[in-house]
Amino acid sequence: MKFDSLTLTHLRMPLVSAFETSFGRITHRECILITAQSNGLTGYGECVADRDPGYSYETIGTAWHILKDFIAPLLLGQNVEDADDFQRRVDGIRGHNLAKAGVEMAIWDLLGKRAGKSLREMFGGEKSKVDVGVSVGLQSSPEKLVHAVADYVAQGYRRVKIKIKPGRDVVDASSVRVAFPTLLLQVDANSAYTLKTSAALKPLDGLELLLIEQPLYEDDIWDHRKLQTEFKTAICLDESIVTPRHARYAIEMDACRIINIKPARLGGLSQGIAVHDLCRSRGMPVWCGGMLETGVGRASNLALASLPGFTLPGDISASERYYLRDITYERFSLNADSTIDVPSAPGLGVTVDPSALDAYRMAEIVLKPE
Repeated sequence: MKFDSLTLTHLRMPLVSAFETSFGRITHRECILITAQSNGLTGYGECVADRDPGYSYETIGTAWHILKDFIAPLLLGQNVEDADDFQRRVDGIRGHNLAKAGVEMAIWDLLGKRAGKSLREMFGGEKSKVDVGVSVGLQSSPEKLVHAVADYVAQGYRRVKIKIKPGRDVVDASSVRVAFPTLLLQVDANSAYTLKTSAALKPLDGLELLLIEQPLYEDDIWDHRKLQTEFKTAICLDESIVTPRHARYAIEMDACRIINIKPARLGGLSQGIAVHDLCRSRGMPVWCGGMLETGVGRASNLALASLPGFTLPGDISASERYYLRDITYERFSLNADSTIDVPSAPGLGVTVDPSALDAYRMAEIVLKPE
């Protein structure tokens, strides 16, 4: 598969409502759409790096630089066989997984279109629809949080994740639990605590939570092991798992009981599949995390979550949860049983809306072989 061109499009999209985590509050989401041309076919990928280095050290700026000056020269005019071949080519670029994952997604889209197969078929996915939940950002008060959760429950979501941070943890989670005694409920700290401050989380153990996600530093698997021994509630790792190796470390250390698989964080869908396969072989439950993706990235996550090891609801909410207008013609809707259908058309199974790109475009560059 020869790469004829790569187009990078910097997008800035307004969110339906502000989204606040321990990192900060955003009203718009930025990303880079990657458009790959090969032998008359067009493949799309989404680099989910944001404007600010909160969740990751990668930003729109760093990703643009890495994509343009390092990844593109390794691909343009070259014959790239598949995702494994791509990973070998970019192995010399240390880190920058979000940038790598965006390009690999476009490669999978091209491969699927060339073969006439959906990503679910290519991955060996077994589910035509996947269980999903919704992530609710920090609200101005526990009462406002309960109201927001109630709205999503009324829409049909059966699993809810709430963001927490020091001072906005036990009371918020307890308020939601009292209002919804049987709801599948989990909390996400986004690395906001240390071993010293994590004692404040101990009351969460009495709330029958599904899991406590990434309470400690993103690079600290060992301290998560210590913390897990103090909790009956499952600790789930997100930011700490940046390669399949890190997933193995966490499993062998007993640092967690659940792993959140985000293919972007891992450097590509192929790496997400590798972590899925490892966890399934070790009996470790996994679920698919989200990064407020457009329809392009959402389609990718749905295909990945169709694999059999994804036994917990993912953060792959309906399109309307985040965007009044998406960049794809296809919009993903919540089914009555708190699932979303997996795309079945070749490749990602979505078509990009050029007029939406015009509305959200901040910058664009077309890269071709020299």
